[in-house]
Amino acid sequence: MTGPTLAPGALREPGALAASPSVGVLDYGSGNLHSAVRALAAAGARVTLSSSRAELEACERLVVPGVGAFAACMEQLRSVGGVELVRDWAASGRPLLGICVGHQVFFRHGVEKGISSEGIGIYHGTVEMLDAVRLPHMGWNTVEPPADSRLFAGVGDKRFYFVHSYASHAVEQPGAMVTWCEHGGDRFVAGVEWRNVCSTQFHPEKSGAAGARLLANWLAMSPAA
Repeated sequence: MTGPTLAPGALREPGALAASPSVGVLDYGSGNLHSAVRALAAAGARVTLSSSRAELEACERLVVPGVGAFAACMEQLRSVGGVELVRDWAASGRPLLGICVGHQVFFRHGVEKGISSEGIGIYHGTVEMLDAVRLPHMGWNTVEPPADSRLFAGVGDKRFYFVHSYASHAVEQPGAMVTWCEHGGDRFVAGVEWRNVCSTQFHPEKSGAAGARLLANWLAMSPAA
C-alpha cells in the first residue's frame, strides 16, 4: 500500500488520498460492470476489471457488482472461482465492497420462489422477496444510515437509486452497522459496514453526487489492521 498508515476505520478526506488506490472489479458475467468501473475511476481509483484471481489479488481493494437473480449470480461466481476469492478477501482484512446483488450474495442464503440457495456467507442473514405491493422497487429512495457511518460521511442528500425485488430484513452480525430503507411499508437492509466489508443494495454508480461521495468515502477508508 502506498501512503501513510491510518488507524483502523480512519477516513481520509476524499480527494486527499496520497495515491490513487488500485481497485479490482470482479467480472463474473453480471451486468453494470462498466458503470461501476467508470464511477470508481471518477472517484479517483485505478481500476482493473477482471475475472482472474491473480490480477485481482494485485489490487488493494475489491468490488463485487451484480444484477439479476441470487442463485444465478452465485452460479456465475462459482464458475470463475469468485466465491473462494471473495471469502478469502473478506478474511484478509483488505477493503471489500458489494453492490446490489453483489451485496445480497454476501449473506448466507437467498430464497427465490421458495427455493433457498447458499450465498458466500460473510453476513449472517437471508435475502428474500420484499413484502410490498409494487415490485420491483425501482427508482430513488431515501436511506437511513447510522450517525457514525463512515460510508455515508459527508453525504448530504441521502437519496440513492434502487432496482430490486429482493433484500435482507436483518443482519445477524455482531458489530455490523446497518443502513435502512423502506419501500411500500417494508423496511429492509440498504447497506452494511462490518470490519473491512461494506455493501449496498442500491447502486452508488447510478446515484449522482451522493453515490460519488459514497464511493470516494470507501476509497478513503483505511484497510483493517
